[in-house]
Amino acid sequence: MSIFSLFGGGANINEGVAEARETSGAILVDVREADEYASGHIKGAVNVPLSSIGKISSTVSDIAVPLFLYCASGARSARAMKALKQMGYTSVRNIGGIRGYTGPVE
Repeated sequence: MSIFSLFGGGANINEGVAEARETSGAILVDVREADEYASGHIKGAVNVPLSSIGKISSTVSDIAVPLFLYCASGARSARAMKALKQMGYTSVRNIGGIRGYTGPVE
């Protein structure tokens, strides 16, 4: 395992987004700050910044819902994934960074 795979650098965000779209009930979560989200995000993603991850229950109350996390590079989404698992969320996946995303953003 490389250092990059620890932080999501080995994740393929394009495959992750496709999997999220195919997973019933899944939520795509952008953990970048609000200004980064506003500058362009993947369609359908909700914004829950890493700095506010402790408040995710106001957006996602079901701890079993599949969450697919991304940020700019994959590092913050890796930290968010760890925090969410500690909070009891059971289906959390870091899909990497939007920098590698080739689809449309809004």
